[in-house]
Amino acid sequence: MGTKSRRAKSPPKFNGSGSLGRASGKKVNGEATSTTTAADMNTTVELQRRNVAHETSTSEGAVAHLMTRDSFTLDDDPAVPPKSPSLNNHGFFDLPKQDQRNFGLLVLLYFLQGIPLGLATGSVPFLLKNHLSYSEIGVFSLASYPYSLKLFWSPIVDAVWSPKLGRRKSWILPIQLLSGIGMLLLGSHAEEMMQTTGKPDGPSVWAFTGWWFFLVLMCATQDIAVDGWALTLLTPGNVSYASTAQTVGLTAGQFLSYTVFLAFNSKDFANRWFRSEPLDTGLISLSGYLTFWGWSYIAVTLGLFLFKREERTHNEDGIWDVYKIMWGVLKLRNIQSIILVHLIAKVGFQANDGVTSLKLLDKGFGTDNMALTVLIDFPFEIGVGYYAGKWSQQFTPMRLWCWGFMGRLLAAVLAQLTVAAFPAEGVTTGYLLVVIAQHVFSTFTNTIMFVAVAAFHARIADPVIGGTYMTLLATVCNLGGTFPRYFVLRMVDAFTSATCFPNPAADLAKLKGPLVTEPFSCSVQSEKERCVAGGGICEMQRDGYHFVNILCVVFGIITFIMFIRPKVLQLQALPLRAWRLSSATSRY
Repeated sequence: MGTKSRRAKSPPKFNGSGSLGRASGKKVNGEATSTTTAADMNTTVELQRRNVAHETSTSEGAVAHLMTRDSFTLDDDPAVPPKSPSLNNHGFFDLPKQDQRNFGLLVLLYFLQGIPLGLATGSVPFLLKNHLSYSEIGVFSLASYPYSLKLFWSPIVDAVWSPKLGRRKSWILPIQLLSGIGMLLLGSHAEEMMQTTGKPDGPSVWAFTGWWFFLVLMCATQDIAVDGWALTLLTPGNVSYASTAQTVGLTAGQFLSYTVFLAFNSKDFANRWFRSEPLDTGLISLSGYLTFWGWSYIAVTLGLFLFKREERTHNEDGIWDVYKIMWGVLKLRNIQSIILVHLIAKVGFQANDGVTSLKLLDKGFGTDNMALTVLIDFPFEIGVGYYAGKWSQQFTPMRLWCWGFMGRLLAAVLAQLTVAAFPAEGVTTGYLLVVIAQHVFSTFTNTIMFVAVAAFHARIADPVIGGTYMTLLATVCNLGGTFPRYFVLRMVDAFTSATCFPNPAADLAKLKGPLVTEPFSCSVQSEKERCVAGGGICEMQRDGYHFVNILCVVFGIITFIMFIRPKVLQLQALPLRAWRLSSATSRY
């Protein structure tokens, strides 16, 4: 182009910024695919992948994205529009050096998100099982809610910023600084809080949950800003690499904080593989891990402030404009139907997803064996995600989703049989292989559903408002997997019946509490600990897990046959105009 003569004063609406680009799958060159994180893990939130290439896949979207950049200019002739950048198909090492460096920065920022997320939704619930009841762990599961609700404040993050710092750094810098300080403060007394949470003289489970709620809230807010920054960090033709950066970074962060940390925090794992003399602690403590990453957060934030300049962008979309769009989408009858499906569809699997692994630990499976199970499961999940993306093209997405739904109900039944068959003599090699196989099958069916629904969302979303549309669907889909878990975990305790009986053969010299002299209920963790400390024997008459899992599966079967399956197949058969917000967008 010629010399700079005039800058664009304002970009078109729906320019693909952070609040307008939240998606549950990625759509590149017109084909819907999806990648997943190691997120099954029974307590991990199903994180929806964002499609930063979605709004730039059409000519209008590409022009709108280009016009938000500070370097954009027009020729002297006002009638000549800017050329629409095309998506490149070359490999990573063929990218310009600047794009390679910016790709690395994106991977780092997404990786930092995965650190506290992997702890809050994976490792910490397992560590708490030795101290809290299922109801109290249900309270802790509320800490993951911000990641499922970030749609509601993403327009604020997108519209409010300081020109001095930059549109995205205005949020990323303070959010990461607060996250680092929060991890340092929590790390200074995390072990003590975890040991005493729920005890009469210790903090309440709500106080401990509050710390993690704060960290997940910071991660969710940082994710909004980083997703928006990805659109201007990479050149328009290479913007699809942002989805790859998110997949690599977030998956690596969660894998490190869940699978790797859980293994190295386990004293049994450390004594078996790394020590000649056994000790009572693992190789890594929760406090030390939080402290290390707290300082790492602060160091990265300082480096980002000093060495990374953000290109200026222009935006005139107001906060209320985006909220009005979301409200318009919510008023569509078909959207209301798919929202109802998402809110009830995952109830049938909640006992399996949220309780099975905890129940295995309760029976003595061991965190080292659980870490090994998750480690082996991880490559299977990645591979299944790839093939599920191909299957979603070969079959209609929601029919594939229905197959995954039925398989996931079967996985819940198999999980219950696996727990019921726990060997009295302890974990054997054969039983460990059974648990691994059951876990892999559960992950397989979960990934099938995730990829299929991501493809369906990408198909029905209105391209003109694709980001907001996809964000809304992803948020509801996430919420359907998080809100029932609190109630399911509470029901497990409510339906469990166990009694502590005095043990005449108890060794009085080894008692850690008052001697048990008469029977009492030991169905919750605190009473069970009192029973064991007093030399009693806690005998379970009814395991609430089995009852609640059967209840969930029956609910899933009935709703699937009577409502979910016919409704999703009906919705899939609708023409695309049935999902459009207005006739003005029907041409897409």
